[in-house]
Amino acid sequence: MGGPKPDESGREALERGEFSDGRTEFKVRASSSVAPESFQVYTEGNPVDIVLIVSGLNTGHLHATWGAKWRAATPEWKVWLEDAAFKVFYTGRGIGVRFCDG
Repeated sequence: MGGPKPDESGREALERGEFSDGRTEFKVRASSSVAPESFQVYTEGNPVDIVLIVSGLNTGHLHATWGAKWRAATPEWKVWLEDAAFKVFYTGRGIGVRFCDG
């Protein structure tokens, strides 16, 4: 089942999991361990490189905010990344690697 993974001390960690588009590894973390209002997607190894923040999880009024260097990505890639991030956030498991021919 989904949710936070316990860390070494047994506490629930904010990290939910990871996935890849074939070029970049992404990690997903919740804003809190209990009823998070948002989650962030960032590049592995660089937690300050925020790719996406999805807020409004508790209200149902979802809002996506893209990181500065990710805003120019294609609409199709953004939809794919949002879908992958939601799956990881809710299940802790990533989806298959996205392959791109161009």
